[in-house]
Amino acid sequence: MVSHPLLKPLLLVLLLVGGVTSPRLQAQSPLLQNAPARRVLSLNGSWNYIIDPYENGFYDYRREAFDQSKSGKGGYYDNQKPSSKQEPELIEYDFDKSAALQVPGDWNSQDPKLLYYEGTIWYKKSFNLAPKAGKRYFLYFGAINYESHIYLNGKKLGMHKGGFTPIQYDITSQLSPNGDNFVVVKADNTRHPNEVPTINTDWWNYGGITRDVFIAETPNTYITDYKVQLAKNDPNTMAGYVQLAGNGLANQSVTLTISEAGLKQTLKTDAAGRATFRLPAKKLVRWSPQRPKLYNVALSSGNDMVQDQIGFRTIQTRGADILLNGKSTYLRGISIHDENPLIPGRARGEGDLRMLLTWAKELGCNYVRLAHYPHNETMLKLADEMGLLVWAEVPVYWTIAWENPATYQNAETQLSDLISMGKNRASVVVWSVGNETPLGEPRLKFMTNLATKARALDDTRLISAALELHRTPDNVVHVDDPLGEVLDLTTFNEYAGWYWGGSPSEITKYTFDIKYNKPVMISEFGGDALAGYHGDAETRWSEEYQEALYQNQLKMLSTIKNLRGMTPWILADFRATRRQHPVYQNGFNRKGLISSTGTKKKAFYVLQEYYRQMAQQYDGK
Repeated sequence: MVSHPLLKPLLLVLLLVGGVTSPRLQAQSPLLQNAPARRVLSLNGSWNYIIDPYENGFYDYRREAFDQSKSGKGGYYDNQKPSSKQEPELIEYDFDKSAALQVPGDWNSQDPKLLYYEGTIWYKKSFNLAPKAGKRYFLYFGAINYESHIYLNGKKLGMHKGGFTPIQYDITSQLSPNGDNFVVVKADNTRHPNEVPTINTDWWNYGGITRDVFIAETPNTYITDYKVQLAKNDPNTMAGYVQLAGNGLANQSVTLTISEAGLKQTLKTDAAGRATFRLPAKKLVRWSPQRPKLYNVALSSGNDMVQDQIGFRTIQTRGADILLNGKSTYLRGISIHDENPLIPGRARGEGDLRMLLTWAKELGCNYVRLAHYPHNETMLKLADEMGLLVWAEVPVYWTIAWENPATYQNAETQLSDLISMGKNRASVVVWSVGNETPLGEPRLKFMTNLATKARALDDTRLISAALELHRTPDNVVHVDDPLGEVLDLTTFNEYAGWYWGGSPSEITKYTFDIKYNKPVMISEFGGDALAGYHGDAETRWSEEYQEALYQNQLKMLSTIKNLRGMTPWILADFRATRRQHPVYQNGFNRKGLISSTGTKKKAFYVLQEYYRQMAQQYDGK
């Protein structure tokens, strides 16, 4: 185990959300900042799997967990083999003779029989790694949906809830001295009413190990975390910290180097292994979508060194304006799911993610909303590189168990992990604490607490959420959700012309009554169109209907004086179990501006032209 001051609160978090169920388990080690930049052994590739809807590999016939028994044995995680050909034991599974799934990747898109499967699948991967003296080793999963139990060499490491945030364990003492190791994962994507998200969502419930898996190597004492960004309300100062973990943390030297900027500073850690700093930053070129400048930042201490590509910019609001590096900007955005529409399934890596962001750039975007959950860390790094601002959010979606303390703690933990993963990315300018959550005191308390937590963790970015609205018979859309009081942006979803308000030609009659004098962002609007299906502007499901809807939405929204951006729904068609029309949907939400075959629909060009005009108005080009 890592001796670190963050472990006690982390252990408490895991207890509250059900993450520790046995005295044999360890708490998750504090997540390594920029873990993929470490020296790593990739475990991506082919993993053997067993489908286990009855969870035979986890419970005995009395429905008692094997890993809670006195021996801790009996489950599939033992990866047991017959010890004798003469008197073989009864073993009713065999990973080595089982089929394989590719990791990273969801199981739904890899095998037709698993398309709708919700339940448990066991994964197993063998690897060779003999631990070296003076080194630590961390098993890292980018994401497993939703609940995962992780075992190394037959011993349980722990359990994690949350389908979109990283999981990490210090496995130094559990590795086999001879280098022969195996890891087994119980992945369970079953939906539950007290989880985050809850039972009811509007995206496909992809199961499995959906992001990269690797083992990261560090020295015994190592850099576990850091933040290197511009200070709040002081654009000429760089501020942050470096956190060590391991042994002998006090009074250690830490060196921060940005060679291109001629900056090199040596710091000393306190008793807890933390070194904080404030340094002049006047000479640093500011990151922006027009010039996404990144600096190579090196941090070193003892035998450890970490390098990162970091941009420096400020984001704030003033009245109706959003100020990027002190200049008013209009956020020309689009919403995106973490899914490749061309090969339906979770985006599997950089190629899929770069394709999505390239489409957004072609649309004329300087901004993307990564909905409705934490996206891949690679997505944030690509946004840094490509010059796209980012709205990042947690899956507090629709109706949550607002009064359940464990549900709140789960949401807060996912928010904390998201902020930890994205805090050094210049692209991330908004932390969102939820989407379309219903009014009520328990919800208001829950969401307000999340907003407060986000500010406590990172006060240099904007806090928002997709608020509720209501309409009155006089064709007025009212935005007075009390949650808006505690947010930096007034952001809401509206679906005039699709779910309400008549046909596209009728929606320009609506006006908006918005309570808050803050920048207004439309986080969603849109309507379905089946690519290649044509009719007139009144023919629902046609490209012409969607085109007219966008044309009239933009006319209607232009009457909002504080409007400073939007992220229409959505860049590309995506799988959604709720969408069951056999002709026009067939298991897809068709609100994409790009079809599931990569075809741009007519509405794409309407929004593209609007964004060209906004770029001319705000950026002069």
